[in-house]
Amino acid sequence: MSRIRQIKNDIWEAISGTTQDFTKGSIRRAVFLLSVPMVLEMIMESIFAVVDIYFVSRLGAEAVATVGLTESIVTIVYSLAVGLSMATTALVARRIGEKKPKEASRTAFQAILTGIVISLFIAIPGILFSKDILGLMGANETMQNEYSGYTKIMLGANGVIMLLFVINAIFRSSGDAAISMRVLWIANIINIILDPLLIFGIGPFPELGVAGAAIATTTGRGIAVIYQFYLLMNGKQRIRIRISDIIVRFSIIKQIIKLSLGGIGQNLIATASWIGLMRIVSTFGSDAVAGYTIGIRVILFSLLPSWGISNAAATLVGQNLGAKQPDRAEKSVWITGVINAVFLGSMGIFFILFPSFFIQLFIQDPAVVKSGVACLQIISFGFIMYGFGMVMIQSFNGAGDTLTPTIINFLSFWLIEIPLAWILADTFGMKQDGVYWAIVVAETFMTFLALWLFRKGKWKENKV
Repeated sequence: MSRIRQIKNDIWEAISGTTQDFTKGSIRRAVFLLSVPMVLEMIMESIFAVVDIYFVSRLGAEAVATVGLTESIVTIVYSLAVGLSMATTALVARRIGEKKPKEASRTAFQAILTGIVISLFIAIPGILFSKDILGLMGANETMQNEYSGYTKIMLGANGVIMLLFVINAIFRSSGDAAISMRVLWIANIINIILDPLLIFGIGPFPELGVAGAAIATTTGRGIAVIYQFYLLMNGKQRIRIRISDIIVRFSIIKQIIKLSLGGIGQNLIATASWIGLMRIVSTFGSDAVAGYTIGIRVILFSLLPSWGISNAAATLVGQNLGAKQPDRAEKSVWITGVINAVFLGSMGIFFILFPSFFIQLFIQDPAVVKSGVACLQIISFGFIMYGFGMVMIQSFNGAGDTLTPTIINFLSFWLIEIPLAWILADTFGMKQDGVYWAIVVAETFMTFLALWLFRKGKWKENKV
C-alpha cells in the first residue's frame, strides 16, 4: 500500500508542480515527474488534432484535404518553432543546471523576441498568397477558392504557434513541466469548444465552415499565450522575466540563433519531407489525400504523448550536463528510451489490429477509409523503433548538439524516405502504400544511426 500511496503522491506532485532538483536523487523518479505532465500535455494536443479533423470531416473530403495540405505547410512553422524551442531548452536547462536562474530568465526573453520576429516573415506572405500556396500543393480550384481562408488564417496567425512553443519550452526546460501542461490544456479546451460553434454556426455564432476551425484554433492558442506571459511576468516559477530582463542582448540572441539553425534545419528537413510525401500522395486524388490526412492525425494521437516523454530526456540531459554529471545524463536517456519504445509500441499494436475502427470514427467514405487504414496500419509497424529513436534525437538536442540530428534527418528523410517513396509508389506501382512503407524504412534507419552516434558519447562534451 505504501508503494501505491507513493505513486499517487508522485502523480499529484507531477501534475500540480514540483520543486524537485532533477540533478539529484532517483533518475526514474525524475523521468516520471517530468514525463507525466509532458504526456498529459501532449495527450490534450492529440485530442485536439483528432477532434479538429472530426468536425472538419463533416464538411467533406475536399475540406479535409485542404486542412491536410495546409498542415503540410504549417509544419514549416512548427519546424521553426520547434527548432527555436530546442535552442531555448538547451540554454535554459543548462543555466538551471548551473544554478544560474537570472541568466536563464534573460535567455528566455531573448528567445521570445526571436520568435516574434521570425513569425512576421511567415505571416505576411501567408496572408497575401494563401490561394497560390494551396495551388502549389496540388489543391483543385474548389479548394483554392472556397477553403483558402483556412490557410490564410493559420499562416497569418503563426505567431501564436511560435510563442506557444517557445514559452512552453522555457517552462519545461526549467523543470516547470506542469505549467506547460496547463497552458496547452487551456488552448485546446477553448479550441475544442469553439470548433463546432464556428464551423457549423451553432446558436449566435456565424457558420464559417473550415475557416471557423482556423479561428477556433487561433483563439485558443492566443488566450493561452496571454496566460503564458502573465505567468512569466507575475508568477512564482523557476523562470520569471523582470523589467530589467526586457533588453535586447544580441550576444544571447546570436547564441540562440546558432543553436536554432541546427534545430530548425533538422525539423525543416523532416517536415519538408512530409510536404514531399503529401505531394506524392496528392497525385492519387483527393480521396488518397483525405485518407492520408486522417491517418496521420490518428498517428499523431500516439506520437504526441511519445514526444512528451522524449522531451523529458532533453531536459534531464541539459540540466545534468550543466551540473557536470554526464553519466547521469546518459542513464536518463536509456531509461527514457525504453519507456518510450514500450509506450509507442503498445499503441502500434492497437493500430495494426484495429485500423478501420479508428479511421471510421471520422469518415465513412469507402475510398477514404481504405487509404486511411493502409496509412495507419503500415506506419504503425515502425513505432517501436521510432519511439526509441526520438529519445536519442532529443538527447542530442538537450545537450545543445543540434547538428548531429540535422545530419541524421537529412540522411534518413531525403536520401532514403523521399526517393524510396517515389520508387515504391510510382515505379513499383504501390501508390500511396509505397509512401507509407518508405516512412517505416526511414524511421528505422534513423533510430539505428542515432543509437550508434549516441553510444560514441561526443554529445557529452558539447558546450553551450
